[in-house]
Amino acid sequence: MPTSPIRTVEITDQTIRLGQFLKLADLAEDGTHARELLEDGAVTVNGRAESRRGRQLVDGDVVAVDGQRARLAAHG
Repeated sequence: MPTSPIRTVEITDQTIRLGQFLKLADLAEDGTHARELLEDGAVTVNGRAESRRGRQLVDGDVVAVDGQRARLAAHG
């Protein structure tokens, strides 16, 4: 599946949990959808499969779901 360009998603803190970021970046519709994506193995962080909704993301992390990618820009 082709990948899209990486979108940058800015936050005002230094970290954010993966489940929250999936919703903020419009990679998941809501918390339930985020959990399902993680349980199904559809989420990668920096190219590695991730299943922990509570994983802390930091500035520069790239999250991908179904070819859509978003990079975290933390300004905390």
